[in-house]
Amino acid sequence: MLKQLADKLDQAAANAQSITQLSASTQLSLHEAYEVQKLSIGLRLLRGEKLVGYKLGFTSRAKMEQMGVDDLIWGRLTDTMMIADGGQISLSDYVHPRAEPEIAFRLKHPLSGKVSKETALAAIDAVACAIEVIDSRYQNFKFSLSDVIADNCSSTGYVVGPWHDADTQLDNLPMVLKVDGIEAQRGSSMDILDHPLNSLIEAARCVAEYGESLQPGQIVLAGAATAAVALAPGQTISVEVDGLASCQFSTMAQPL
Repeated sequence: MLKQLADKLDQAAANAQSITQLSASTQLSLHEAYEVQKLSIGLRLLRGEKLVGYKLGFTSRAKMEQMGVDDLIWGRLTDTMMIADGGQISLSDYVHPRAEPEIAFRLKHPLSGKVSKETALAAIDAVACAIEVIDSRYQNFKFSLSDVIADNCSSTGYVVGPWHDADTQLDNLPMVLKVDGIEAQRGSSMDILDHPLNSLIEAARCVAEYGESLQPGQIVLAGAATAAVALAPGQTISVEVDGLASCQFSTMAQPL
């Protein structure tokens, strides 16, 4: 059954088509939902994609309370999900695309299980501002907790800005998401689990619970600092983070 659900989600993502929520017909435990996610991403890896990192979700206390959960969720990043800084995407490849401002870590040492702040800091190779493109494959962008986990936590694409030294200060950095140069959302790095480093520590714990670990060279997206912004054709989306520069991408214009 889990493989069939993974196939269904894989095809929905590949064809940019929405599907009925899995929870409408199947009650999955969180463990089963993560297994569906693993199987679905595994199909992509078999087609030649490479696992390059992980993303965290529900990194704001308000979002946890809204969803009635007391822990983070996480998804996987592959190489084909990367959007070049300044690159362009076609919205025809997505179902309900939205963008969120993030901070990204690149690792130089492995991390797994319960790690200290000092161990996490020592494992960081570089930090950068980032944008995550999320895109639920479910109808009307509505889903249960198990639905979103199975759907790779809605992760679909990401842009990473210029990398900065690992010891770059991340305390209370203003983060601004802009659409066509106009501010759409404003937040702070402290909105990401009180500090982005906490997300890295939690990522090591979360993936270890399912037999995985963060590896050197991998990227970890720490989580959104603001609400997501829905995308439309012909836009330029950028994020500016004090001390971490900026990054951006654009959406193709609607064909005439």
